[in-house]
Amino acid sequence: MLVERGLQVMNVEVVGDAYAIAANYLCRTGALSSPTATDDRLLEIIVKMFQRGELNRIRLANKAISKFEASNGARLSA
Repeated sequence: MLVERGLQVMNVEVVGDAYAIAANYLCRTGALSSPTATDDRLLEIIVKMFQRGELNRIRLANKAISKFEASNGARLSA
């Protein structure tokens, strides 16, 4: 399904699948507390990468997991 957002068109299915994969993994590792609540930071990471041209849902999820974990590490050590 395509949704218009301003002048850009976003494939909601790819973004949604990538988010589901990443959130599931992060919940299992304990990095996310609730599997049912949407984490805005994780979603923002995925959307930005999608807008830059990454269209593969597995690659999006893996990169988002890495960036999310890196940002959590920086928050914990600060």
